[in-house]
Amino acid sequence: MTGSLQIKNNKYYLVLNLYRNGKRKVKWINTDLPVKGNKTKAQKLLRETLKQYEEEEARLAELQDSPALMPFTEAIRKWYAYKTADIECPIDPITQQGYEIMMRVQIMPYFAEKGYRLCDINKQNLQAFINEKATKGKLDGSGGLSGVTLRKIKSIINMTLTYYEAEGIIDKNPCKFLRLPPKVRHEANFFTMSQVEELLGKLRESNEPLYPMIRVTALYGLRRSEALGLCWDCVNFENETFTIRRTVTKVSKVVAKDKTKNLTSRRSFPMTAEIKELFQSLKAQQKKDKKFYGNTYFDNDYVFRWEDGKPFAPDYITRKFRKLLKEYDMPLIRFHELRHSAASNLLSMGFTLKDVQEWLGHSDIKTTANIYGHLDAKRKITMANALSTGIAEMNTGVSSTMGQAS
Repeated sequence: MTGSLQIKNNKYYLVLNLYRNGKRKVKWINTDLPVKGNKTKAQKLLRETLKQYEEEEARLAELQDSPALMPFTEAIRKWYAYKTADIECPIDPITQQGYEIMMRVQIMPYFAEKGYRLCDINKQNLQAFINEKATKGKLDGSGGLSGVTLRKIKSIINMTLTYYEAEGIIDKNPCKFLRLPPKVRHEANFFTMSQVEELLGKLRESNEPLYPMIRVTALYGLRRSEALGLCWDCVNFENETFTIRRTVTKVSKVVAKDKTKNLTSRRSFPMTAEIKELFQSLKAQQKKDKKFYGNTYFDNDYVFRWEDGKPFAPDYITRKFRKLLKEYDMPLIRFHELRHSAASNLLSMGFTLKDVQEWLGHSDIKTTANIYGHLDAKRKITMANALSTGIAEMNTGVSSTMGQAS
């Protein structure tokens, strides 16, 4: 295998000469490195990439005589190695963590036990796999996996088989014909405005460290990842606004990203007088904390954090929130359902689904309608009353005209 550096649009590209089934294939990979000052980096990247592809070729060569006879678990591992080595289309870190967990927990143990080879995989045994996971896939034995989880599992298997179909190792991908149970829409729970007020009052009275984060989340309907990713450089005291443009999430490990879930999730909010005071108080306290802890302080720019500067862990927020609700003898909702609470309360005050979509940062109003359409009751009642009044007035006018005519 050989390769070279080429320049296109003032950036370095890796050009690899791959040989598959005796045929030469040229692969261009964008390094995203500007030409100026990056030649050494590009050369190093070329060497590393060639090494990765050569190792993959060597592994495939071991089974070149009959690669379809490899264990299906090995086929999945090889596809995953190829997928994660593809620097042209890198996998999002959170998506990658999800793949790894699904493979390790749900997929690999099943097919390892069955002893299936790649050539053995067909519609029937894949459907049997899906059916078993749909009825008893949960590790605690409490039942089957959800339709959403099953679709994630199917996606991994489908990508694996599509890869080997494209390589000519299998004739067709049987995964496309699988039947999956329908997605069951989760009915969101939420707090009324009085319940939100009660919760915030109890948190404030007990001097709970999570109070500021919960207060801001409940008011603005933030995702947990958005609240954890809020930094001081996104808070503008002069303009009295703050902007959501970073997230902190976790599947198996914490990942901080300088981007939001989608483009519309990046949005700005006005600060109420109370929230401005809350932010100012937090900033002043963190300045004191930094001075108190000195060299042991974990210096960062996050708005919500512990006294010693350590950021809150995503899974801690989830566990602690539930524990607080139990302690306060309040209905148990998930932390994410503070977001639902903000949406439902906005709708109850007469705001439209479009207003809620923009407030929550949904990319599509269909998403908002699917989740909250059934709660848009007040506006529909107003519309019904308006129509009823209009029809009644028209009937009165017609009756009056008929009376004059007679």
